[in-house]
Amino acid sequence: MEEYNEFIEKDLHKENKLLILSIFPISFLIFGIVYSFYEYTGIDGVIEGLLFIFISPTTLLTDFLKVGGIGATFLNVAMIGFFNLYILKHFKLRINGLLIAAFLTVIGFSFFGKNVLNIMPIFLGGYLYSRYQRIPVKNIVLVIMFSTALSPIVSEITFGGFFLPGYNYIMGTIIGVLIGFIIVPLSSHMLKFHDGFNLYNIGFTAGIIGTVFTSFLKNFNRDILPVSIIYEQQNIFIILLLLALFIYLVLIGYFINKDVVKQYPRILRSKGRLITDFTVLDGYGVTFFNMGILGLLSLTLVLLLGGTVNGPVIAGIFTIVGFGAFGKHPKNCYPIIIGVLLCGLLYQMDYSSTSFIITVLFSTTIAPIAGTYGVIIGILSGGLHLTLVNNVGIIHGGMNLYNNGFSGGIVASFVVPMIDAFKKESQ
Repeated sequence: MEEYNEFIEKDLHKENKLLILSIFPISFLIFGIVYSFYEYTGIDGVIEGLLFIFISPTTLLTDFLKVGGIGATFLNVAMIGFFNLYILKHFKLRINGLLIAAFLTVIGFSFFGKNVLNIMPIFLGGYLYSRYQRIPVKNIVLVIMFSTALSPIVSEITFGGFFLPGYNYIMGTIIGVLIGFIIVPLSSHMLKFHDGFNLYNIGFTAGIIGTVFTSFLKNFNRDILPVSIIYEQQNIFIILLLLALFIYLVLIGYFINKDVVKQYPRILRSKGRLITDFTVLDGYGVTFFNMGILGLLSLTLVLLLGGTVNGPVIAGIFTIVGFGAFGKHPKNCYPIIIGVLLCGLLYQMDYSSTSFIITVLFSTTIAPIAGTYGVIIGILSGGLHLTLVNNVGIIHGGMNLYNNGFSGGIVASFVVPMIDAFKKESQ
């Protein structure tokens, strides 16, 4: 265990870590503004696009690149990124692996599902919960950042025609506040369900809440079904921007720790099970390096499969990159991905489709299973994940953006007890 603490790197103050993360929203802000003039849409076009994003249903899959255009989408992502950075700085949170994962996951899902309007009530609910329980707000910020997975519920209530104009905003806000209020205690209990083998724990919790909410509406004869609004053009400028950001992470890792290449194999030996914070175990240099490598590998995989780099796919890539600070690395991800690819071949799925691509990317939520039990179990778990994920979305009506986290929780809760049972029997 001592080996994991023997890393030498440049000392990073909290401001330096925030600055490193701020490059993402800054890049997206500049890209959004420049691209809007490149497309000749200008400021008016961006504002109109943002309006479309704000009033869209946002249920799975609602790609903001299709709904509001590229310029408006990147500005939405930038605004949410800056807001979350402000939260981290204002409440003086320690920038650890899980916070980095949360930040980049929120950034990713701002390309589809999350907008400035539908996340605010959830944050307010979390704040009220902290006041009610008389605990520091900083203790629940992390959960609330992830819990914006349920932001489509706010949009659905507000713009789904359930209430008269005026009342719709009130009810949407109330429901969002309620979600933020109850998800903190629920998430801590749900962790026991999959025993830390599902990295997207909040995704599983959000799936339960989304299922309850959707079932409630169905009893009033209001069906909420997943949608498929997908941006289908390959944009070389977006690909180049992502490529630059991932190379930036690799270089930052090397700048912080000159021995990063030599020390990187230590991360690859990690099982990844919750809680595995690479910033604590291996330092920030190796962590950022791992994140960059995962980003480059993920982007390459998408292109090799013939996928389009659109909103949902970017969310999948950024989630992998974020959790490169907290549990994921190439060695525990690849068996899960192989399992999904093999099962997709068996089911005769289109490898290039967005729905399949994002399943491949998000399936790495159960990477700790492969890290703990080996390649074969990892491959089988990946196949089981694909089998489930295509059928559980209908349960919550697309209200839970972290659908793979919901499926991953079910897979982990099914696979891990069986493995442990057989192990005991063979002893």
